Amino acid sequence: MVLGMAMPSQQFRTYTVGDATGWIPGVDYNAWAKGKHFVVGDSLVFMYPSGHTVDEVFENDYKNCTEGNPITRDDSGCTTIPFLTVGLRYFMCGSMGHCAQGMKLAVNVTAAPTPPALHLRRQRQPSRPPAPHSTTHLI
Repeated sequence: MVLGMAMPSQQFRTYTVGDATGWIPGVDYNAWAKGKHFVVGDSLVFMYPSGHTVDEVFENDYKNCTEGNPITRDDSGCTTIPFLTVGLRYFMCGSMGHCAQGMKLAVNVTAAPTPPALHLRRQRQPSRPPAPHSTTHLI
């Protein structure tokens, strides 16, 4: 008989950037992200009014708040960013001056924890007694 242990399913998270405040100038988004652990499979949701964007940018553009060179840009008011790979990701608002007003976020995405290995245990089958010897006597 083989017994198995059930494996818990991975619970991925969707984080709303800035929580109820959303994506607006004047918020320290890196402080918001502090203490959160982002893994592959999680998503960020940016909620914001018109006049703002969510630009994914290169590290140097993030550090210098360089506008106009995004990797991707969205201005729909609700942007979802799924994390499909590990690594550092950089976001900022591409509207003039908004990055300098705090609309920037850097996150480190790590691999999702590996679920525990499925432990299989094999029960020992009782050994069978040896078959009786049949002896034939010739007379």
